[in-house]
Amino acid sequence: MTYQSMTISDDLKNLPKLQGWVTTRRAETLETVAFRSGAALTVLDQLISDESYGVPLKLLANRLALSAATATSKLEGRLAREADIRDAYHLTPRGEARGPDGDLLAFWREAIRLRAGGAGEIADLIGADLAGEVGVWLDAGQERAQTHGPLAGCVSVLRAVLEADDRAERVACLVSDIVLARALNWKTVLPVTAPRLTKATLRDLTGDGQGADLVVQQRILQSLEEVIRLARDLALRAEVLRSIAPKLRAKGSDAAVALFLSEDAVAPSTMLSPMIQGTSYPMTDRAARRFCDRLVELGVARELTGRPTFRLYGIVQ
Repeated sequence: MTYQSMTISDDLKNLPKLQGWVTTRRAETLETVAFRSGAALTVLDQLISDESYGVPLKLLANRLALSAATATSKLEGRLAREADIRDAYHLTPRGEARGPDGDLLAFWREAIRLRAGGAGEIADLIGADLAGEVGVWLDAGQERAQTHGPLAGCVSVLRAVLEADDRAERVACLVSDIVLARALNWKTVLPVTAPRLTKATLRDLTGDGQGADLVVQQRILQSLEEVIRLARDLALRAEVLRSIAPKLRAKGSDAAVALFLSEDAVAPSTMLSPMIQGTSYPMTDRAARRFCDRLVELGVARELTGRPTFRLYGIVQ
């Protein structure tokens, strides 16, 4: 019998959620966006800071890293599909070049592992050309966030970075995400700036286009609303996966379940076999494939590629 993971909708009542007035579309000003974003950030902060809600934070961050990679690929003019970016990262053999798509996802996966206060780590990630300015940008962004709200701080650093280098879209979005993490005192940097931005929007921002600040803040607010919905959904799906874990009799199944709760895509042939990633538990290639197929049968995971070989699996979306 297939386990129906969608029967858990009643548990939504127990998770913090956005009120209707936050998401209602209407004409806005910077002041109303600041007010609405404050409400949205309060809900998101509750979801990711209170472990009792069960949001799998590593999984959420990795999902957002993939979304940010897809969005910044468009901002940089490459227009790579999400599936291609994911495959380039997860299916490239160890030691071989991933190509620009895989490297872009690697950038964002490294970003979510940064300490928000670690200026040295941040400088190492963004490269020598811009590293000397990162401290100045972050300080200015934090000051703006304190006086005008977190999203205003995000906008100010986006503009500052792009004025220094109009091709540094990924760096601009990352520094914005770090400003937001610092403003909320988050330990994890969540990539929330990039997904809704467009090249035209950023061009208006650096060109002092009329209303550009408002448009960028609106776009980031929309992204925050989507992240809240994703966090709530992942919390419920993670609970279902934890609940069926006792049915999985494979040796090392607990460690394998933990991997699915932290990675958005799992390659059985490399991440589960011959050793479950991050552990000392062995698993044969056959056992790894059977384990993933069992999760699919139970309705808690799906195969992501649609291919008969070189498969990837992740929690049901």
